[in-house]
Amino acid sequence: VAAQNCRKRKLNAILNLEEDVCNLQTQKESLEKEHSQHSRSISRMKQKLNNLYRDIFSRLRDDEGRPVNPCQYVIHCSSEGGVFIIPKHSVKSEQKQDNEKE
Repeated sequence: VAAQNCRKRKLNAILNLEEDVCNLQTQKESLEKEHSQHSRSISRMKQKLNNLYRDIFSRLRDDEGRPVNPCQYVIHCSSEGGVFIIPKHSVKSEQKQDNEKE
């Protein structure tokens, strides 16, 4: 009787583990699908941001009416909501200062 009870407990443990494995596989598939959706969403947002960036720079002109070169300038958004066009070399020097502070 003791051996029979032991086998029964072992069988129940195996069944519970198999059920856990199935649940984890279902959860994994769901997470993979969610990750894929998020990746696609991020890709779409990046594309929209690139399009917006190109559109903004295509409309910008300097004081003399010449187009602003997007290779030399970046768009900077302040925490207060202001938007600025600043030279890239300024951004790089600010990043160096931030890295030195850290």
